[in-house]
Amino acid sequence: MFRYIPVTEEDRKEMLDVIGINSVEELFDDIPKNLKQSQPLNIGAPMSEIELKKRIEELGNKNLSDLICFRGAGAYDHYIPVAVDHLVSRSEFYTAYTPYQPEISQGSLQCIFEYQTMIANLTGMFASNASMYDGATSAAEGAMVAATVTKRKEIVVSKSVNPETRKVLETYCKFRDIKVVEVELDEGVTSIKDLKDKISDKTAGVIVQSPNFFGIIEDLDEIRENITDKKTKYIVYTDLVAMGVLKTPGESGADIVIGDAQSFGSGLTYGGPYLGFMTVTKELIRKMPGRIVGESVDQDGKRSYVLTLQAREQHIRRYKATSNICSNHALNALAATICMSLLGKVGLEKMAEQCYKKSNYTLSKILESGKYKLKFNRPFFKEFVIEGDESPEIINEKLLQAGILGGYPLENEYPEFKNTSLVCTTEKRSKSEIDSFAKRMGEM
Repeated sequence: MFRYIPVTEEDRKEMLDVIGINSVEELFDDIPKNLKQSQPLNIGAPMSEIELKKRIEELGNKNLSDLICFRGAGAYDHYIPVAVDHLVSRSEFYTAYTPYQPEISQGSLQCIFEYQTMIANLTGMFASNASMYDGATSAAEGAMVAATVTKRKEIVVSKSVNPETRKVLETYCKFRDIKVVEVELDEGVTSIKDLKDKISDKTAGVIVQSPNFFGIIEDLDEIRENITDKKTKYIVYTDLVAMGVLKTPGESGADIVIGDAQSFGSGLTYGGPYLGFMTVTKELIRKMPGRIVGESVDQDGKRSYVLTLQAREQHIRRYKATSNICSNHALNALAATICMSLLGKVGLEKMAEQCYKKSNYTLSKILESGKYKLKFNRPFFKEFVIEGDESPEIINEKLLQAGILGGYPLENEYPEFKNTSLVCTTEKRSKSEIDSFAKRMGEM
């Protein structure tokens, strides 16, 4: 791969002559002058390759990738097999675009088909789309599907759903004239009483998260039982890693299952790009946004792959489209596919067990100091909430000095939870790292 592409003045002139213009600026004549940048960008003076490399490394080090991570809250530090980065870096993957011509896109289509199959199996649902942008947008798109199908204008969402996801949901719904109604918490989970009070004949869908934002496993069966209106769609946001040990949302009667697959093959990377997923029942497959790859046969009877159910937004009938999404995070979906295939069923189960056991061990070691207590005494997966006397912000500043990224301060989004911290432990954390973290927490 070239580190730079050399272009001489003669090369530029030849290209301009071919397209019949005199300067690069003429390429942008259609843009009004008042919209163009009149002053040079404030990006500093030119650098040599050596200087530029050092500067990029300085910026990269701000990602704090060398910290021992005990923070989750929607983005998780899971192990990524070496093969993932090696394979997704192949040029046929990272330069590929929409596979509109199936006859020359069989490789890309097969990768997407395998991804869809794995995601559908993990969530216990009928079908998956190619992928979404991230977990938050998949939640919003799931709400749009529910509103379109039911022809209703109200979405009920639990406050135990990730706060960032709820903010994106609000934004999407605002411009579709859909009202968002939030359900209160009951000891860290969705209040069934408040849920029953807020569901009405106007409710298009109910969104819950399990494991929820606090890491607690919600009773999806009980919530399903309390959605008595058959038209109302049950939308579950879930963690795919947890599917290694938990009952699938599909088994609990979900109509739409959504979430973020960042845990499989996508690093933290300072916030993105991540990977949203969406799976649905057979009834809703034609209303699902984005693309779907299907398996077929060619004229010789050999197995082939095609984009199927194509009366969608990037082709025809745009005015009837469920969504304006016309792309997907295919490279991240490929990374997830490789990661899931390397793990397999047994590997995923072991990964989930490690997360469960190590998070419980972390909690037990933290509680030994007597300075903290468990905020919600409920079953949890990978994440839990502790409460102490000191501000988590102050604690985290001291932990940073020791090379540890501490828990997420919940007071930022939940003002009623003062001095509480959301702690996450994945399979990557070793016993010595956990013991050191707990010891330092106790010394605060």
